[in-house]
Amino acid sequence: MLEFVYIAVGLIVVGLALIVGLVTTRTRRRRPPAPPTRPAPDLRTGTGTTDQAESSVDHPSGSTAVTLPDDIALEDSAAPVVIERPEPAAGRLQRLRARLARSQSTLGRALLALLARDRLDEETWEEIEDTLLAADVGVAPTQELVERLRNRVRVEGASGAQASALLREELVTMLDPALDRDLHADRLEGKPGVVMVVGVNGVGKTTTVGKIARLLVAQNKDVLLGAADTFRAAAADQLQTWGERVGVPTVRGAEGADPASVAFEATRAGVEQEVDTVLIDTAGRLHTKTGLMDELGKVKRVVSRQAIVDEVLLVLDATTGQNGLTQARVFGDVVDVTGIVLTKLDGTAKGGIVFRVQRELGVPVKLVGLGEGPDDLAPFEPAAFVDALLG
Repeated sequence: MLEFVYIAVGLIVVGLALIVGLVTTRTRRRRPPAPPTRPAPDLRTGTGTTDQAESSVDHPSGSTAVTLPDDIALEDSAAPVVIERPEPAAGRLQRLRARLARSQSTLGRALLALLARDRLDEETWEEIEDTLLAADVGVAPTQELVERLRNRVRVEGASGAQASALLREELVTMLDPALDRDLHADRLEGKPGVVMVVGVNGVGKTTTVGKIARLLVAQNKDVLLGAADTFRAAAADQLQTWGERVGVPTVRGAEGADPASVAFEATRAGVEQEVDTVLIDTAGRLHTKTGLMDELGKVKRVVSRQAIVDEVLLVLDATTGQNGLTQARVFGDVVDVTGIVLTKLDGTAKGGIVFRVQRELGVPVKLVGLGEGPDDLAPFEPAAFVDALLG
């Protein structure tokens, strides 16, 4: 009898064990598998004993590892961004011509009205001269233009529409269409084209750099941005945002980092990533601050160790007049300016600053800003500008 009890208890225990095992198995089968764990990409990884970190960023031309110091990173957007397609560079000034004509209409109407008079006497020529001076053309260019125009009108017996046509020819000649206005930003001999953008505080330099990047992307160039303005807290973020909109990466450093170091690393990354153009934004600085101007010269020298600086573009505010020319001379002495970007040209009636800049500095205006839109920066075309000037 006792053995029968032991056997019954054993069967019950075994049965319970089987039931528990079956329930556990079914529970495990119902549990979804855990997703694989992937570490988040870190653009500034490294160990405590090294001075440099490695980052790998995908670019249109391929993926290459770029070694950067700990305080400098090559930034691509982590979040998905809708890549914009900028407007083609060709014909932009023609498209914006009406906007430019509106801002310059006073000058154009005044000149054409004076030349339409039945008799161009001494008083009329003085009024023409005063009108040009008021438009900030400058004393020497104005005197030269009026003298040439008077001689042609007298010799050719021109009047009315003919005199207006002669004015147009002389204005175009003053802008010297033969000047090299191309933006030299092409990859040559295994090195990217390097473009430095400089200027004083408040002229919209970082925004201009972003617009130049769009202009280059519209020309199917592979671009990399260098945020060497490390003094203004929002400058690097602003520049990176401009780049993200057109799929362009940005090399940036910590706030207060050495600008020359950031510019150097941006150029080095451009060489290793085999991009077409490295576009470097620099901090705005007063032309009267010798130390800051010397630092700008250092940035250019340091960058030149990696690749030739093909362009140094000086951003000028068209509304600043004579002060803008003073700025331009000092910057030209320090970094050898190769071209002018004239912003806010649609916001002033003093379009004569274009003539004055080229006459007094011998530096061509290469780009003009004609609005707040992202694609309102246009390659400068002398004939189209004069046509807009005269309405």
